[in-house]
Amino acid sequence: MSSYKTKVEIVSVTDACESQRIDNFMFIRFKNVPKSKIYNVIRKGEVRVNKKRVSPSYKLRIGDSVRLPPFVVEKTLNFKPKEEKIKQLEHAIIYEDNCLLALNKPYGMASHGGSGISFGVIETLRASHVKRPYLELVHRLDRDTSGCLLLAKKRSTLRSLHELLRKGEITKKYITLVKGIWPKERAIDLPLIKNQMRSGERIVTVGVLGKSTLSIFRPIKFFKETTLLEVELHTGRTHQIRVHALASGFPIAGDEKYGNKDFNRYLKTIGLKRMFLHAYSLSFILPTGKKLEITAELPKELRNIYEKL
Repeated sequence: MSSYKTKVEIVSVTDACESQRIDNFMFIRFKNVPKSKIYNVIRKGEVRVNKKRVSPSYKLRIGDSVRLPPFVVEKTLNFKPKEEKIKQLEHAIIYEDNCLLALNKPYGMASHGGSGISFGVIETLRASHVKRPYLELVHRLDRDTSGCLLLAKKRSTLRSLHELLRKGEITKKYITLVKGIWPKERAIDLPLIKNQMRSGERIVTVGVLGKSTLSIFRPIKFFKETTLLEVELHTGRTHQIRVHALASGFPIAGDEKYGNKDFNRYLKTIGLKRMFLHAYSLSFILPTGKKLEITAELPKELRNIYEKL
């Protein structure tokens, strides 16, 4: 493992980082530097805002001049995502303005790194040639789920969208294919509990002590032994749609964790190589009064299965 030394920088704060704590601002800029070292240089006064010492909790203001000291940074072999992954995500962007970005997240890519994954969506987009001073995930999608994923380009936007999520004022709709004939529109409000297996695997089950959830399942198209559904989420629990579908007796196509093995085996013979779950729509009203409805096209591999059925 090699290392390199950064240079002293003077950075002018823009509205993208307004109200962000100075310690969090530095964590994002120096991801390979231990947090303890960052706190140390702030306390020593090596980090200056408008030529003055600040505490780690200082909140940045537009126009602040921030002096960033030099750091010795460890450079790993996988220091940057592959160029083709960066291009793939840039091409997947379906909406972008000066406040937020939405993309049609590809199947198989995690929202963020961790658990053996070096680069998720957020790390890959931060490494893009397109300069975005601030970029944070508003919410997450499972690695095996494709579709609409929101990222904030300003801290104020992140706070606003988190507040909308907390109040349930972002309408989230998914498309999924399930085993069996789902008879009619139905609301599922079974509480969910998140468990950790000995292997470290995360699994969610229905339980009276679980967190409240609400999913609205609406049939779109009936096939011989399957149903194409629209699912509207009113809460955003881990694996919510997958567990609600299973608990109702209609496992999702291609779901290796909660699905039906025989059903999945049959679908593989007609070309399904992933879980049939896609976040196709997000709609909400920003504090400015602007209404946004963002739609992510169903991926080609799922459209092919739909057409074959």
